[in-house]
Amino acid sequence: MKHLMRSASLAGVAAVALALTACSGGGDDAGDSATVAANDAQAEITYAIWDENQKPAIDQNIKDFNKEYPNIKVTVDLTPYQQYFTKLQTQGESKTLPDVFWMNGPNVQLYAANDLLQPVTGLVDSGDLDPSKYPDALNELYTFEDEQYGVPKDFDTVALWYNKALFADAGVDLPTDEWTWDDFSEAANTISDKLSDKGVYGVVTELNSAGQSSYYDTILQAGGFMISDDGTTSGYDEPESIEGLQFWADLVESGASPSLQQLSDTKPNIWFNSGKAAMFTSGNWSVAEMKDSKHKDDFGIVRLPKGPEQRATVIHGVANVVAADSENQAAANAFLSYLGSEEAQRTQAEMGVANPAYDGTQEAFVDSVPSFGIEVFLESADEMAFPYPISKNTAAWNALENELLPQAFSGERPVEEVAKELATAMDEELAKE
Repeated sequence: MKHLMRSASLAGVAAVALALTACSGGGDDAGDSATVAANDAQAEITYAIWDENQKPAIDQNIKDFNKEYPNIKVTVDLTPYQQYFTKLQTQGESKTLPDVFWMNGPNVQLYAANDLLQPVTGLVDSGDLDPSKYPDALNELYTFEDEQYGVPKDFDTVALWYNKALFADAGVDLPTDEWTWDDFSEAANTISDKLSDKGVYGVVTELNSAGQSSYYDTILQAGGFMISDDGTTSGYDEPESIEGLQFWADLVESGASPSLQQLSDTKPNIWFNSGKAAMFTSGNWSVAEMKDSKHKDDFGIVRLPKGPEQRATVIHGVANVVAADSENQAAANAFLSYLGSEEAQRTQAEMGVANPAYDGTQEAFVDSVPSFGIEVFLESADEMAFPYPISKNTAAWNALENELLPQAFSGERPVEEVAKELATAMDEELAKE
């Protein structure tokens, strides 16, 4: 599942707080135990998500939830990620937010600051939720001003997917966990050269919007950073960060990767899934799609190549949240608690749709498609993971990344020039927070 692609601009979210002045982030209902919902006859709640690949597991979660709460009807609202947060903003302004919905790291602080989310403190105090069952980094990610607002659902890291058949066709040795940038680039270029008559490229990745599966990782591998630890300064103008960006620009320029226009016309996952790309840098969210591919028997996974400075991948995870203005707080709390349970998260693991956050359930995800080598994602989380970069208004500088960086990757402008412009503009946005 793709968790961290850019959200739509949330510049208008500040107005949401005015529209919801009657809402509270921690009213009396927020402290209700989930068990109260058992008495809510015929309660109806909406659950908003953005990944169609996870719908089967979610449907199963709802069926299992209804064994205990048969009078709570849960309706799934599926919206593609590209429109998801734009839709949420509109719903917030009109007081029609879903009762329970997916939230990501780049947006949580902004929504929490505008009193759109209910803290989970009451559920923790009542014993319906135990934060110690989830990774500390994810609990911290969904905490704002000492209040936790999200229940971790899953977590992801990024690795290198590859197609064994295409490597064999090109006569190139398969990737290993010991690969460096040089090994990666040489293989990508060789495959593109040798299989060009078949329309096959060496590598695809997301360069038009999201950085989690591409340039965020290479920036870190080169020793750079996207945002300072205190969230006040951009790192895009650092030489190491520029080196991490240049890595992808060079692959596009050499023809090892499709052009940005090609990647816009046909998404990277489609290139790889259809057998037209030998390598694909992506996260464990792709397992749900790749396990149903006609090429699935050819797929393998290794760690991302080591950069000039270190090994690195970004780590993140989606959380479930409850709307502060939900009219069905008790029912929403009951469902939120169930989604955070070992049973619910083990279900999504066994169905191979996501790597669950609940402690002890990840092995079921690894075993769901043993041929892939999914354990690479867990090993990467333990040994080479860096937190996803966020600030209070991440969306503001995400928009700048989306506007400027494609100009560097396409060759329209020099990478260093674009990176320095981005850093200056990003610093200006951070100063406003």
